[in-house]
Amino acid sequence: MTDRDPSLSSELDEARAWARRATLHHTAWPAARVAAERERTVSVVLPARDEAGTIGAVLDALTPLRDAGAIDQIVVVDDSTDGTADVARSHGAEVYAQRELRPEYGPVLGKGDAMWRSLSVATGEVVCFLDADTENPGPHFAAGLVGPVASAGPVQLAKACYRRPFRVAGQTAPTGGGRVTELTARPLLNALFPTLAGVRQPLAGEIAVRRELIDRLPMLCGYAVDVGLLIDAWQVVGLDAMVQVDLDVRQNRHQALERLSPMAFEVAAAILRRAHEGGRVADPPPDALLAPDDERLEPVARPLVERPPLALARHGVGMP
Repeated sequence: MTDRDPSLSSELDEARAWARRATLHHTAWPAARVAAERERTVSVVLPARDEAGTIGAVLDALTPLRDAGAIDQIVVVDDSTDGTADVARSHGAEVYAQRELRPEYGPVLGKGDAMWRSLSVATGEVVCFLDADTENPGPHFAAGLVGPVASAGPVQLAKACYRRPFRVAGQTAPTGGGRVTELTARPLLNALFPTLAGVRQPLAGEIAVRRELIDRLPMLCGYAVDVGLLIDAWQVVGLDAMVQVDLDVRQNRHQALERLSPMAFEVAAAILRRAHEGGRVADPPPDALLAPDDERLEPVARPLVERPPLALARHGVGMP
């Protein structure tokens, strides 16, 4: 039996200590407190693609926050064919077509790219990203995240955590909804970035971040964006500038099992890319995920594309 690597032991100890002190509950930041204590303007941004069935309720949960002075701007960046944009406008959001934002960078390449492009229209000193497909949303989804970031203090990023029920064939189990998280993201983060082992939902799409930080971060396109931002923010500002906020429960629709492979590949590739760049692994991730299709191997997920930090993009860096 060998002793544990002292550096690994130290990182895990740091992860445990952070999880104890930096895990907040959304009830600590009701809307009235956010409105009274915030020192920064706030934009809430929802990337959307065919979310007409849920986005109205999400926006209705945000409107009272704007009326109470807890947030300033509600933005939907849309790429839909089901009338999502019309629903969003009717519920008081600013709506922008994703393809019309930063068109010089070519076609929009998924969620992460939409988030990056939204920074060109989000005016807040704090940007809060929320998912548009959340069922039974509440004002606490934004208020709980915005509070610690928009107020005085060192916190520059707040990431959501929650319990994720799993619904299938009309039945709902209390947990089990985060399959890519548990089978891909968490094991790889523990192995390669153990300091982040205390992050309960590393793939959560709900975050609030100060503009001064996010403008310094690259953003991976597609599903890799959330874990990429987590790693990049930690590398820039460290755990002391980060918290996670318990939002209780988040329910959304689930992808079929066979559609999870491309998502898991993007997440794994993002973690491996950052680990390679930091010298934690020797080799870069593979360029594509191949899957059998009628006795052939066909690509079902392709290489990651990354947008430059906005601070550099303003000067034309990273142009196609």
